[in-house]
Amino acid sequence: MSNKPRISKGTRDFLPDDVKKRTYIFDVMKEVFTKYGYQPIETPSFELTSTLMGKYGDEGDRLIFRILNSGEKVKKADLSALENNELSKFSNSLSEKALRYDLTVPFARFVAQHQNELSFPFKRYQIQPVWRSDRPQHGRYQEFTQCDIDVVGSSSLLYELECIQIFDEVLTGLNLPGFAIKINNRKILSGIAEKSGAEAFLVSIVTAIDKLDKIGTDGVLKELNDKKVPKTAIKKLEPLLSYKGSNDEKVELISAFLKDSKIGMEGVEELKTVLNQVEQIRARKWAVRI
Repeated sequence: MSNKPRISKGTRDFLPDDVKKRTYIFDVMKEVFTKYGYQPIETPSFELTSTLMGKYGDEGDRLIFRILNSGEKVKKADLSALENNELSKFSNSLSEKALRYDLTVPFARFVAQHQNELSFPFKRYQIQPVWRSDRPQHGRYQEFTQCDIDVVGSSSLLYELECIQIFDEVLTGLNLPGFAIKINNRKILSGIAEKSGAEAFLVSIVTAIDKLDKIGTDGVLKELNDKKVPKTAIKKLEPLLSYKGSNDEKVELISAFLKDSKIGMEGVEELKTVLNQVEQIRARKWAVRI
């Protein structure tokens, strides 16, 4: 009996109409990116495992697609690690390469490797597929396309405002109704971890909070517990998960929480600056939320 043609779970084919729609979306994005001076780059579909591992936390590392060594390289596997039950070390010795998990870490490698060939600040956009060994489900694939824009070589908040303008122009150009642009600040997240007494769990806290819209408050609290974040820290974090109100009201609440955190208040001031700049160009009627 012949096998029916099929594709791997977590992947999909794109028919001609699908490709036309995707091409249109990408073209709208590229036009806006180019208008603001962002340049296109591409990086390989796979990177050295050593480049990717340890950059995404334990959860992310588990979702990286490894590429098994072949030929003579297989003979270099660390069998002693297997005998000593050091499975992670043994696994690494079997795989020197892996499919890229996102576009950010490869971009960091790209900048470090080509810094003498780039002019800074360097503004890049990148639209390429990435791979994650996640459980396939509705709307979640193991192979999907990411679109990134980044500025390297400047700490100016003007670029943060520029990104908001770009998002607005792209989404408006695609005729998407009622969209909202959410903004954040890494220093605020660091301050939250510091004030909660859980600085060592920053990655776990950020990862859990990032899922708030998807899994709700209870889901975030469960994940924090599963990640062994101290219960005292979780108790301090819990009120932050239900902040309501306008941008100004939220900034006031988070300012009160972070008042003794230097890095946290730096983030608050940066956020205020960006929001104030947005207010000055409200004629575009952006929907900006924290």
